[in-house]
Formats: sequence, C-alpha cells, structure tokens
Amino acid sequence: MAKIKRAIISVSDKSGVIPFAKALAQMGVEILSTGGTANLLREQGLSVKDISDYTGFPEMMDGRVKTLHPMVHGGLLGQRSKPEHVEKMREHGILPIDLVTVNLYPFEATVAKENCTLEEAIENIDIGGPTMLRSAAKNYPDVTVLVDPADYDSVLAELKEKGEVSLETNFRLAKKVFQHTARYDGAISNYLGQIEQGEERVAFPETFTFQVKKVQDLRYGENPHQKAAFYREYLLTEPSVSNAVQLQGKELSYNNILDLDSAYETVKEFEETAVVIIKHNNPCGVATSFKSLVDAYRKARDCDPVSAFGGIVGFNRSVDPETAQEMRDIFLEAIIAPGFDPEALEVLKAKKDLRILQTPPLTSFIHQKGFDLRKVVGGLLLQDRDLGRVPMNQWKVVTKRTPTDEEKKAMAFGWKVAKHVKSNAIVLAREDRTVGIGAGQMSRVDSTRLAVMKARTSTKGTVLASDAMFPFRDGIDTAAEAGAVAIIQPGGSIRDDEVIAAADEYEIAMVFTGMRHFRH
Repeated sequence: MAKIKRAIISVSDKSGVIPFAKALAQMGVEILSTGGTANLLREQGLSVKDISDYTGFPEMMDGRVKTLHPMVHGGLLGQRSKPEHVEKMREHGILPIDLVTVNLYPFEATVAKENCTLEEAIENIDIGGPTMLRSAAKNYPDVTVLVDPADYDSVLAELKEKGEVSLETNFRLAKKVFQHTARYDGAISNYLGQIEQGEERVAFPETFTFQVKKVQDLRYGENPHQKAAFYREYLLTEPSVSNAVQLQGKELSYNNILDLDSAYETVKEFEETAVVIIKHNNPCGVATSFKSLVDAYRKARDCDPVSAFGGIVGFNRSVDPETAQEMRDIFLEAIIAPGFDPEALEVLKAKKDLRILQTPPLTSFIHQKGFDLRKVVGGLLLQDRDLGRVPMNQWKVVTKRTPTDEEKKAMAFGWKVAKHVKSNAIVLAREDRTVGIGAGQMSRVDSTRLAVMKARTSTKGTVLASDAMFPFRDGIDTAAEAGAVAIIQPGGSIRDDEVIAAADEYEIAMVFTGMRHFRH
C-alpha cells in the first residue's frame, strides 16, 4: 500500500490537474513540478518546489535536461522494503517520491499536422517524461503513477477513504503506463521510419507498430473452438462499428462484428438515405430513397428476401418508427445506425435477442485516412484504405452508344455497391436499388450468372457494375441475355477490344473507370 507524501506533477495535458493538485496539497503532499505546470499551479495559489531546486541542478538546454537526475530516479526506483535501498537513499540525501503525474509531449497530434516539419516532430519527442513514468511504474509497489487524467478522481477517492493507494490500483496504473509509453514509442518509430533522406516520406515505415485497446472479449471466433476479442484504435474519429454503442441484444460475435462493419461501411458510401442488408460479409440488398427510410429498406430487402433472413441491416440515417415496424416480422441478427427514435427503439426492443448498435452521428461522409491490415501466418499485409473514387466526368465511354443520364445514375449506384462485394463482384442495379448480386465466384462470368440467378425481379433495363475488368466477352454475352443495357467496369484487360466489340453488338453502353475495387 502506497502512502503519498511527495509527488511530481508535470503535464502537457492540463485537464483536471488543478483540482487534483489542490486535493493532494490539502492532504499535506509536497508537490514537485517543472516549467509551465509549476507556473500554472503557483498561479492557483499552490506551494510548488521546482525540480531544479529539489535536485540542486539547473534545468538546461531549453528544458531538455531537468528530471534526468539521481535525486529524481533514485526517489522513484528505491524500494522501500529493501534496507540497502533505504540506506543508499539516506546516504545520498535522496527523498522518496511516492506519486508521479506525467503526460507526454503531444507527438501524435504534432505529426498529424499537415505541415509538420522533422525538426518540430523531433522537439516533441519526450525523453524525461517516459523515463519518469517507466521508473515509477517499475516500482509500482511503492509509487503511484498516473498518465491519464481520467484516473485522478479514483486515486483521490482511494486516498481520502483509506489514506493510501492499494497495490491493486498501483499495478493497474503501472500497466497503463507501459501500454502508453509503448504506443508513444511506436508512434515515433512509425513516423521516423517513413523518413528517408532529408524529409522525404515513404508510404510505409521500415517497421510498423500498431496498438489497439480491447473493447470486449467475444464468446468465440469464427468457430466455437476459436477464442476471440474485439479491439479499437486509439485515434478513431470516424463513426464505425468500432465506436458504436450496443443498446440491446445478445453479445456480439466475431462474425457479427465483421458483418456490421461491412454494413456500415457500405451505407457510408451514400449521401442520400441508404440501407444495406449484409449476409456472410456480402450485401444481399442495397437501396437508396428520396422518399423515406422505410422505402429504402423495403427495396433493399426485396432484392433478396430469402437471404435477408438472419441478416445484418445498416442505415445511414436514424431509424424511425415506421421502418422499425417494417422490420418486426423478419428475423435479423443485428442493426447498426447513427441513431434511433425512442418509439423505434421500443418497437425493436420487443425482439430481445436483436443486437442494436448506435454509432456516433454521421455528420460527414469524409472517411478517415489510414491503413487496412490483414494478418497472414508469420506476417502482416498493410495497405491504404480503399477510399478511391472516380467522378462521373472522368469515366471513359468506350462504346458507340453513350449511356443516358438515368443509366449513369444507375452505374454510379452499382459501382459504389460493387466495391463492397467480395470479388469477383457483379452487381445488377437500377439507379436506386440492387436487382441481383453475384459475389465471390472463381470466374467473373459465373458471378454474372449468379447475379442474374439471384434477381427476384426483371433484369431487363438494368446496368451491370463489375469491380474488375472482364477477361473475356462471355460476361457481356450473359449480361445482354439478361437484358442489361449498360456496364461500368475498370477496363484494362488484354481483350478489352473484344469486350467492347461485344457490348457494341448488343448496343450496350459501357464506361471504363480506370480504377479497380477488388475485395479479396
């Protein structure tokens, strides 16, 4: 159990530090501090001793050297239970330091700035802070260490109630410190690893460190014999399944989370009201509407009502009572949306096992840049997120017939959906809904046939979106037989001329985007 008689407080993030320091002072704790923190505490009427007065050694080199001193680290690392440590501290006049409150220079925020220079980044690498934190955390039985302002109140409550901080609390806080400093060092390593000569940046660092925080343990992984857990990125700002709150329902499974991610990322493609139903990580129905949310839901469901059973539904608008009522009579695994009307929630909560997730408000359709990661045995694949878009005015019409305005709208819709369908991906669509989806086949013509087979309504007059090029004309022949009138695809096949000629034979309008959207 750690009694607190002397504390170091030196923080970059000043949140909550004044009431925390005042509470410590009222308990008779001597406060040591540095620089701006010391000045701030004095302005609030607190008695503070400068580290330089405590160590007898001045701060120097623009503050780079101030806490790297045996008087500081001896006071942190000396084990109170070992007589030889206590004797050495007494011999050299080293006083025990019982509490450290330190948070670090804002390196991550600094390098996130668009015009951050290497010099500015280097100056925001904290040296003394992590060293004090690690010293204090290593000696957690005797020293309480705080790196997160969120822990101030719980430590104060324990001190007020018991007069000391428990070993259990100190160990928890020490773990948090090492996790924090590991992330901090990882951010520095990642940043510097992208810099080669001068300030020239490369896309991927020499080594890659990635830290995430556990959200919850899962019942099991993809299969019951596999263990699993769900983790969240620290700097997540974009609404997603990772920062959604579960409002009700059974515990999420590994597969639920994958499908919820697919659902929400699909509807985020659309600025208009949009709904998607996901089954086994593929859309089985997507629709938009300018009339109502329930209209979009009905169109998405009716694309493939059989597959919709047991599906995951994603909305990019708050769920209203009418839409909730429409979902009452079908079994669904989960729903994810940026909001729910109270009356809609009441309707949905009647289905007790239904998992209901609410994300932060979807106020912007700008996606957060970052990496996609995929683990392979013994390695890690790292790539940019697929955020590429090709505006309609950059499409290249390659056929004799130019698509009509209505066909272009349907192409744009289908192209957005195809990006979220497993390759080989084929989407038959109208301007506001999918008609048939072919996913994950080993040949593109088979995906085309599957899309036609899955259609529950006429495919005549639809457009076809393909996530990648057609290697042969057989896909075009199949699309023509189904009555498709226009095709959007990346192009780039060595047989593009044959594919274009086939489209011309059927008077199908075709555009090339020049961008592929494989989802492997």
